[in-house]
Amino acid sequence: MVETSPAALLNHLFTISRLLAGQLDFQSAIKAIATEIGQILPHDHLDVCILRPDGQFHTAYESGIETDWGKQPQAPIANSPIRALLQGAVDHILTEDACSDPRFQFAGGFYKPIHDHGLRARIHVPMMVHGEVIGAFSASLRRAGAYAAEDVGIARYIADLLSPYFFALRAAEQAQRSAIIEAEARAREEGLRHGALKLTEALESERQRIGMDLHDQTLADLTRLTRHLERLPREGPAPAEAIEPITRGLHLCMQDLRQIIEQAKPSLLQLFGFAHAIEHHLDRAIRDSGQDINWTLNDDSGRAFDALEPTVSIALYRIAQEAINNAVSHAEAGRISVQLAAMPGQISLAVSDDGKGITKKRTRVGSGIDNMKTRARLISARCTLATGIGGGTSVGIVLPLSPSLQLVAE
Repeated sequence: MVETSPAALLNHLFTISRLLAGQLDFQSAIKAIATEIGQILPHDHLDVCILRPDGQFHTAYESGIETDWGKQPQAPIANSPIRALLQGAVDHILTEDACSDPRFQFAGGFYKPIHDHGLRARIHVPMMVHGEVIGAFSASLRRAGAYAAEDVGIARYIADLLSPYFFALRAAEQAQRSAIIEAEARAREEGLRHGALKLTEALESERQRIGMDLHDQTLADLTRLTRHLERLPREGPAPAEAIEPITRGLHLCMQDLRQIIEQAKPSLLQLFGFAHAIEHHLDRAIRDSGQDINWTLNDDSGRAFDALEPTVSIALYRIAQEAINNAVSHAEAGRISVQLAAMPGQISLAVSDDGKGITKKRTRVGSGIDNMKTRARLISARCTLATGIGGGTSVGIVLPLSPSLQLVAE
């Protein structure tokens, strides 16, 4: 205990008040006043514990000895050694030796720092605003029995001085957090609205493409076959040489229809799995292009992609298709690599090439890159474009997994 006259005590409290001015966060505030507090209340460890607005968690800001209390972003009040004070059950705590005091030691209690640092003599008083507890002011010394009842009174003066300031800091922090959450929500909403518009445009474009394929190719073939049929004899069996081109035309028409259907709905994805479908498309795209492109596919995902919801896996497949098509058609690549991987909490897909890279001219060709980014955003995945093999292009997709899918991936 320090002998302090009322005038000296008042002068120290005024100094503490001046030191608080301009401190805009909890940690800088407690650091700024710790030395001055030490003039009237000696301590080896000092902390201010602030309750979160939900009343279930608290955060400790400390000076002097650094403990695990100050390293926790927030901790449950139920596990606090001073939970009785924070819950309003007692109006102060004074102990000669916290290392042996049963009030600080209970099942599930986070009292280990007391023993780790030998915090024996301790004072705890509530910080109150409008009759409600908003936190606690605490001081500790390693020497047992160092505090007396008079020190509790000084601690109350300090707590009463700090309470309105720290209450204002908490309100400002909460307002800032709310503003950030609102801004993020608006950004997500705007992103989804823009993404939905882009996807609608892409779907409409796809619908028009399918319609044109059917009109220009399949319907034209069927019309031609119908005319062949009309020229066949009305009576008697038709000669084989007249039937043969019609049969061949029907087979070709069916083949074209299968190709159109496969492009509209990836049946390989459903029948044989994600990796096989990607491998099939990669091989076919290169073969049909007539280019000499080497390719590799590495699947380290443990079939995590096959555990996804169909809409999500199809969106990822479409992104991979677009990235492969871009690499084959525009990159002038000699090598393409596809990598599937699963990590704790997420899966990833990467399509890389050693081509000429993304140029302004390439980014204006069609809306393939926009479509990939839009599809990724609508399934809560992240799409990035980076430098690929030897300066080419790499399209990367990272998708966070739900807890149930994480178990499947593991």
